[in-house]
Formats: sequence, C-alpha cells, structure tokens
Amino acid sequence: MGSMRVGFVGAGRMGFPMVERLAAAGHDLVVYARRSEAAAALAGLGVRHTAELAEVAAGADVLLLCVFNDEQLNEIAEPLAAALPDGAVFASHVTGRESVLRSLAARFPGIAVVDAPVSGGPDEIRAGRLTILLGGDPAARARAADAVRAYGDPLIETGELGTALAVKLVNNFLFAANTQLAAEAVRLGEALGVAPDQLLGALKHMSGGSQASRRAAEGGGDMAAFATRIGPFMKKDVAACLEQAAERGVDPGLLIDVVRRGQLALV
Repeated sequence: MGSMRVGFVGAGRMGFPMVERLAAAGHDLVVYARRSEAAAALAGLGVRHTAELAEVAAGADVLLLCVFNDEQLNEIAEPLAAALPDGAVFASHVTGRESVLRSLAARFPGIAVVDAPVSGGPDEIRAGRLTILLGGDPAARARAADAVRAYGDPLIETGELGTALAVKLVNNFLFAANTQLAAEAVRLGEALGVAPDQLLGALKHMSGGSQASRRAAEGGGDMAAFATRIGPFMKKDVAACLEQAAERGVDPGLLIDVVRRGQLALV
C-alpha cells in the first residue's frame, strides 16, 4: 500500500484511533480540527491539522469522514466536496441514508463518492481489524480501500453506491431485533431461576447466542444498561433503515415488529 494524500474529518472517539493508524501507515495526512483540545491531541501525534474545511480537502486523493449522522454530514459535505480536486474520492463512514450520498454525487460529478460504513469500535480500530463495507464505483472503492486498510480488516466490497449502507442498516436493524430477543430471553431465564449473567455467559458458547447477547454479557447481563449504551446509535440507524425502506416501498416485516414490541426502547 503506497502513501497518498488523505484528508480526515471527525477525529472523535472512533475517528481519532483511525487517524493514529493512518499516520502510522505513512500517509500524507491532514485532519480537520475545530476544537482546541482536538488540535492539541493531533499536534501530540505530529499530525498536520487545520480548522478550515477547504484546506483539509484541497489536494486530497481520498477524503474520509467519520461524523455521527446525516445532519452533521450535510453541514460540511458541500464545502468539502467543492474543495476536492477532480478525481478525488469522498468516502463516508457515516451510517445514514443512501439518498444523502447520491445527492452529493449528483451535485459534484467530478469526484467519486463511496459509502464506507463500519462495524466495530475503537478497540477494533486500534488493532487494525475494523470491518469496513465499501460501495461505489469499483475504481473508487479500490482507492478508498488503499487508505482505510490502515485500520480496516476485513474490507467488504458490496457493489454500487448505497449498497454498503444498505448492508450496514440491515445489520443494525437485525442487531436491534436480536437485542430485544436477548432481553426477552433474560426475562424468561429469570422466571426460570437463572441469573442474567449466567444465562448470557452460557449463550456465548451455544447456538442461541448472538452478537447482541455476547455484548450484553460483557456488561454483566444488565439489559437496561446495555440498551442505554447502544440506544442512541440504534434509534438513529433503525430510523434511517425505515426511511430507506419507505423510499423504496419495502416492508421491514418481522424485524420492525420485534424491535417495536420488545421491552427495550430502541425505536
């Protein structure tokens, strides 16, 4: 993997370890840092930073965004895209709506937009094993992969623009449903005399276990506390999936029934 000019926006809880890995990989890196504490942390890494959106995009081969939602993306996407050189790749790690990125691609045909949602957290990023989905033009996916390979493995190419987001949204919808099912399993287990931590600990080694039950087990089996931790992300992503399904006239079926009927507030 050769060095390239990489612009990065969103050096927060997820983004900062991405920046660390990109810097260690030897890329010519410029990071957007509006807050003084973020700028100080980047200076400590020896990473070039700027408070100007146009500067982080100017001259970039690949621009990576790791903000929380579509609203934040929409606030900054246009000035970033306008400052990118023709042929540059605009790759978004945001889990949001396909229509947002398609609209951006239509307004700025000189750049290549890639949807690049991720699965995992800071620990996976630091270990270089964050799961990254890539959707878009094949050549653009390949160029985005050359950058995100610094912290991603596996990199899963899903097809045209929007398909990576579709996979991620369905995954998170399924995770929300599995979380509701895990909570119901805990309730049933308690009624049968089994403590939540015992049940969830056993499920980690059994066929009925899931990523949701495994992650809940890591918190000692307190499903309410687990739902509080994941709730803001799940609510955002379930809403985005429902909107995308509605745009295409698709019925989410049993998945939304489970998510809505479960005891946890995930919608």
